Amino acid sequence: MSTGTREGDEMLEHDQVVLRRGERSGIPVIVAIHSTRLGPAIGGCRLWRYPDWRDGLADALRLAEGMTIKNAAAGLPCGGGKTVLAVPPDLPLGRSARADLLADAGDLVESLGGRYIVGPDVGTSPDDMITIGERTGNVWCRPESYGGSGDSSPHTAAGVLAALDATLRHLYGPLNVAFPDAEQGGGVAGRRITVVGLGHVGSHLARSLAGAGAELTVTDVDPGRRMVAAELGARWADPVDALTAEADVLVPAALGGQLTTDLVPRLRCRAIVGPANNQLAAEQVAELLHRRGITWVPDYLASAGGVAYTVARELHGMLPPDAERQVTQIGARTATLLDAAARDAVSPHKAALQTIANLLAPTPA
Repeated sequence: MSTGTREGDEMLEHDQVVLRRGERSGIPVIVAIHSTRLGPAIGGCRLWRYPDWRDGLADALRLAEGMTIKNAAAGLPCGGGKTVLAVPPDLPLGRSARADLLADAGDLVESLGGRYIVGPDVGTSPDDMITIGERTGNVWCRPESYGGSGDSSPHTAAGVLAALDATLRHLYGPLNVAFPDAEQGGGVAGRRITVVGLGHVGSHLARSLAGAGAELTVTDVDPGRRMVAAELGARWADPVDALTAEADVLVPAALGGQLTTDLVPRLRCRAIVGPANNQLAAEQVAELLHRRGITWVPDYLASAGGVAYTVARELHGMLPPDAERQVTQIGARTATLLDAAARDAVSPHKAALQTIANLLAPTPA
């Protein structure tokens, strides 16, 4: 087992990094705890195939820091962490081997004494948390029938809708008269919105937008997702063209890194608000968007609905209706952020990072 801060400069920025070869599986299991300044670190368990375990380590470090930023931006009393199960490219992983690997992950999480709480991420599901939960109590998002908060995707989508609604109100003023009494989603009525990616979160979000009266365009690399467009009466676009389609709001809901320096001059939208993680291909893209007058709501805030719901249910013991109200607070946080950015004439990303830095700064002695 290797623990500590000697593997590179990035590790120096993390509270604790643990790498262990799974006792049962023989597969590298990595947990990175970036910060516990605001509370116990929380973050998902990513099961992925990597060319080298060091690639998994780099992913864990990056994702753990991202969770610290997301939780702080959403006002949650939690730090950030991540588990990565770095499966070699050609290693078979049947049902029994997968269960062994998840049990190894549970043992490592348990060894951390409650400093880190794990949930699902890419490659894992609420059902997998049952297996991990056999080895540790520091696990969230098990199915509701097992006492957990279940699938977070609908709540992630609800948080994006709240952020999107607040953004449109910021840009265009009062509610669209077609939905004068709507508390959430009314700002999207009649607005042209393009959703890029129709996975679990993107599909939930597209349905909510259609129900709120948006003029909807959707796309996905899987042509089978066209049925979602037909179901919602939305226009289907080619994935290559969708990012630069004329719209009020572009909603990235697929892979990260789609917002590049080359793309910015070709964009034809007023705002970008979506659940895809790590949307910026480079940090400078946020400033380029700001200079072009395109409002980018940072993905770490827009996508925080799922974790906000989970924290409300599993840390604070709230009932579902109360937890759902916590998710909608992302709208208020978005409005506050956009007002502060406009006041200081900076990008929302810069304004958010400054606020987060203040939250995470050490308390003076």
